[in-house]
Amino acid sequence: MRAVPLTALLFPGQGSQTAEMRDEVAVRRPDLLGLAIEVVGDDPFARVSEGTRFAQPAIYCASVVGFEALRAAGIEGEAYAGHSLGEVAALVAAEALSAEDGLRLVAIRGRLMQESGERAGDGSMLALLGNGAADRAADVAAASGLTVANDNAPNQVVLSGALELFGIATGHAREAGLRAVPLPVTGAFHSPAMAGARPELEAALAAIDFREPVVPVVSSITTQPFDDVRARLADALTEPVRWRETLLALHARGVERCVETGPGRVLTGLVKRTLPDVEALAAEQLERVGV
Repeated sequence: MRAVPLTALLFPGQGSQTAEMRDEVAVRRPDLLGLAIEVVGDDPFARVSEGTRFAQPAIYCASVVGFEALRAAGIEGEAYAGHSLGEVAALVAAEALSAEDGLRLVAIRGRLMQESGERAGDGSMLALLGNGAADRAADVAAASGLTVANDNAPNQVVLSGALELFGIATGHAREAGLRAVPLPVTGAFHSPAMAGARPELEAALAAIDFREPVVPVVSSITTQPFDDVRARLADALTEPVRWRETLLALHARGVERCVETGPGRVLTGLVKRTLPDVEALAAEQLERVGV
């Protein structure tokens, strides 16, 4: 009998920022903070609300620092998974690439996503909330001309597409018994609208020395352990994040506890909604080593 439950460490994506995350990075990894300012051209933490160009590097740094704090406290994971942006931090934790290369990659990724959205000018994301969202979202998307972008939990799915279609989608959502909530983003992320960003991201990926992960990292695009890391990270620009299915896949691998590296508790909430029998903790909730 295992003394400690089989644990997955989870690495959050955009929207998980907290007010104190910069201070934690500055204390634990001032070198990473300095590099973030250098590659972004400004302090990304100070402008985290201004779009993916700034939010993604800031959240990445905080997630890497959160993982390092867990590791120093003796909290280990037998599998890792990241939500969108979080996949890069998860791969860094699994030693598939360096933290510095991960930061440079995330800075490019965030900039490309923001620029792609701004060029299109008419794209955004719409959250569908309510019981049965995961079962009904595809029908709402198809009827509205939108794309399923994030399948987050049984009661939360996010669609991407043109803003002018959100009114139609809201009507279909209401008919399906769901609430539709527009998200404050300037791009139809995780949809074909991001295809123009792929060539430059692929070039950046080709320049990185990737290694075999020392811990299995489950892709939120395929719900299987990463095979071709470069291809899967490029796919994530235009393919949906299958987070609910990723959690189910981790559970099928025997995972009994999920620990979110931080910042925030977004993924912890999604675990509780998807896997109610699995222990879900944010890093800040761990009060003693090995809990």
